[in-house]
Formats: sequence, C-alpha cells, structure tokens
Amino acid sequence: MGQSYTQLIIHAVFHIRDNQRLINQDVEKMVYNQFKHQLEELSCPLLEIGGMPDHVHLLFRLDPKRSISDVMKQVKGGISHWINQQDLLSNKFAWQTGYAAFTVSKSQMDTIRHYILTQKEHHRTMTFKEEYVGFLKLHGLGD
Repeated sequence: MGQSYTQLIIHAVFHIRDNQRLINQDVEKMVYNQFKHQLEELSCPLLEIGGMPDHVHLLFRLDPKRSISDVMKQVKGGISHWINQQDLLSNKFAWQTGYAAFTVSKSQMDTIRHYILTQKEHHRTMTFKEEYVGFLKLHGLGD
C-alpha cells in the first residue's frame, strides 16, 4: 500500500468587510460560479456554496498539497479582484481579514450541505455574528 488517501472536507465561512451587504440576487450566481472556478483552479472542488448578501459558506475538498490558509488567501483575493475588475458593484469590494474553517466528516456532509443551502431561511432568526460565534463555540474555539 504505497499510496496516500485523503478525504479533507472543509466548511469555510467569511464575511464582507465593514458588514456591507453586497452579494445581492443580481450578482450572487456570477459570484458563486467564480468561487467554483477559483477552487477548481486550486484542485479543491467545490461541493456546496451558499450565503447571504454579507457572507459566504463554502464546502469543498482540500487538496492535500495545499494549506487551508493558502487556499483561503487565494480564493478570497481572487474573488475580490474579479468582482472589482468586472465592475459588478458600485463600491470597492473586499472580504474581512479572517475566516473560519472547520473539517467535516463524510457522515456530516449532507447536514452541512443542507445548512449551507438554507442560509436565507436560517438568517431570519439569527444574525451572522450569532451564527459565527456559535460555530466557534461548537468547535471549541469560543468562550
């Protein structure tokens, strides 16, 4: 057995800088398609994407040759550059500095996928900050 096998599934969440709500229905599909393209370029296939006008959730397979920090830096930077180059928004677009990224077991993929796809329903009762803090606590990273 001289081969290496990996199943590195990541759920990443990050917010637009200054709490701006810029990813509206007019640009959402184009932006989400660009995420797919960016991740494919990094050999990190996108499994699911969803979010709100102020933040995005990604579920993707991490190429074991790449670090999560490099992937997030390249994807966030690439998307910001693409949005600004396309002149999709009247404001200059940028993401917040940080992100949250969590590993997902294969057995939890469907649950996380559903969670990502139902963001608009979920955020009727919870703010992004409440959601983000909840994720940090769930994964032992919050107070």
